[in-house]
Amino acid sequence: MSSLNVLLVTYVFPPAGGVGVFRAASFARYFPDEGIRLDVVTARNASAVGSDPTLLNEIPAEVRVHRTVTFDLPFGIKKGIKKLVTRTKPANAGAEGRCFEGEENLLKRILGDVLLPDPQVTWFPVLSHAARRIVRERNIGLVLITAPPFSSVLLVEKLRKEFPDLPIVVEFRDEWLSTAIDLVGFSRSARARRIARQIEASAVANATAVVAVTEAARCEIRSRYMGEPDDKFHLIPNGFDATRLPRSGSSLNPCTGGKIIVTHIGSIYASTEPTTLVNALRSLPQKTKSRFKFRFIGHIEEPRFRETLLQLSDTVELSGFLPQHQALAAMNETDYVLLVQHGRLNVAAKFYDYLGGGKPILATIHPEGPERRLLEELRAGWWADSRNVEGIRQLFLDAAARGNSFLTEFRPDAFKIAHYERKVLAKSYAELLHSVAHRVDEVNSKTGSYEFADLVRQP
Repeated sequence: MSSLNVLLVTYVFPPAGGVGVFRAASFARYFPDEGIRLDVVTARNASAVGSDPTLLNEIPAEVRVHRTVTFDLPFGIKKGIKKLVTRTKPANAGAEGRCFEGEENLLKRILGDVLLPDPQVTWFPVLSHAARRIVRERNIGLVLITAPPFSSVLLVEKLRKEFPDLPIVVEFRDEWLSTAIDLVGFSRSARARRIARQIEASAVANATAVVAVTEAARCEIRSRYMGEPDDKFHLIPNGFDATRLPRSGSSLNPCTGGKIIVTHIGSIYASTEPTTLVNALRSLPQKTKSRFKFRFIGHIEEPRFRETLLQLSDTVELSGFLPQHQALAAMNETDYVLLVQHGRLNVAAKFYDYLGGGKPILATIHPEGPERRLLEELRAGWWADSRNVEGIRQLFLDAAARGNSFLTEFRPDAFKIAHYERKVLAKSYAELLHSVAHRVDEVNSKTGSYEFADLVRQP
């Protein structure tokens, strides 16, 4: 296999922490063994939920990392501004000219119309200059752009104009137009949606290949661009890194005689909003409820989510952001891991770490989403509809009644789960990148000259 020079474009990269980092970090860790010489362009001062310097230890020395400045605000300041611009006044304040409840204030509308498609768009001018320079100076043979932030995919059209024969792969870690814009979008105005549609359409048209991380998302994106060839759209799921998952010497912690520990790892934000879960848990009989201890490890996006979780009083423990190795180590001290996801297209990245950690999952999820299929196919745990209080209540009643029996009932499919190990997935991804680059080379060698439109029309 000949070597391929790849430029990875990723807003967050170690030592930045947070779930968005790990996929890019795994590319850097495993691609060099698959015939890929990797350059990475990233934001030096990216707005991230935390810092995890230990991740730098696993980046091979041969990976060239180009760190650029971004004018995006630090995470803490950005969250303070978001809190300010989303704050509303009580409905009875209308007589004094203040906002009615639920009405966006003027500052939010102004920022929402300027920072499109997302606040990270302030990185784009610097990114565009740096990426074009690196492509020229480092003899780059393929560019891989990972989103979110979705403003990064603006780079596809920019590169296509300057390098018409350059293979460009754009991947969407979250499906944008049907789910992410409503769940986590900074602006959901008609203008924001129109611009998002235009940016995605341009990126898909100018990309050589498009990658999604779930089959449901791949099909959703593909359905919007029926004029594009089907083999332009690919699936490379997220996964877990077995080398980063500490295992306890013992099996699962016994439930009888002590608390049933249920641990949630990851941020609490719109797509993991906990209200229905908390309502269900509060409705449990007191004797049952007192048997549980719920641990939430990770950033909590909004004060109202924290207030909701604190309604669980002495049965809940909020730990805040922890470096990944500490968060994953907490799975050794739990009986169940908790998954909360309301979307129907995306799979939470933590789901795969849960799989690799070997602990049974209690999931409140969309009944038509890909996580239900994976849970059942991999026999990885039990689920309830995330919108159904009674269903969630029964999920935890069953967990309490199960007691020690889940030691025998929980029989995950280890063979299938192994397919989601990041080293295995990186090999598949590298094969795809080599294939895409080879296909472009073949077109060039046959025609002697090349227009990008000719490639996308190839059968």
